[in-house]
Amino acid sequence: MHPIGFITINPGSAEPIYRQVMEQLRRRIASGQLVAGQEIPSVRELAQTLAVHPMTISKAFSLMEAEGLLERRRGLSMVVAAQHARAQSSASRTEQLRPTLEKAAAEARQLEVPAAQALKFFQHILNQGEST
Repeated sequence: MHPIGFITINPGSAEPIYRQVMEQLRRRIASGQLVAGQEIPSVRELAQTLAVHPMTISKAFSLMEAEGLLERRRGLSMVVAAQHARAQSSASRTEQLRPTLEKAAAEARQLEVPAAQALKFFQHILNQGEST
C-alpha cells in the first residue's frame, strides 16, 4: 500500500478537492513522511481510492509538478522531487499551520467561543489524532 492512503478529503468543504490533496501532500513532504524519489500512486489509483474524478487528481499533480514538488518520469510513476530530499524544519512546518489556524481563530471569534475553550477543544482534537 502506498503511503498516500492517509490522504482524506472532505467533499463538503469549501476548499476544492484538488487543493485538499495538494495541501496534504505538501504537508507529508514537509514533514519527511514522503521523501525525495519516493513514488506516489498513479492518478487513476488515487482517484479510485478517494472516489473522485481522475482529472481532479491530475490537476493536483500537475500543479505540484509546476511547483517543483513532484517529478514526472516518462512511462513511470511520479515521484517526490529530488530537491525535497530533506524535511523542513519544525518552525517551517509549524508556519504551514498558520492559514488553517487563522481561519479557525476567525471562526471561533465569530461564534464568540472564548479563547480558553477553543484552545482546550483544539488540544482535545489534537490528542485524538495521537490515539488512532
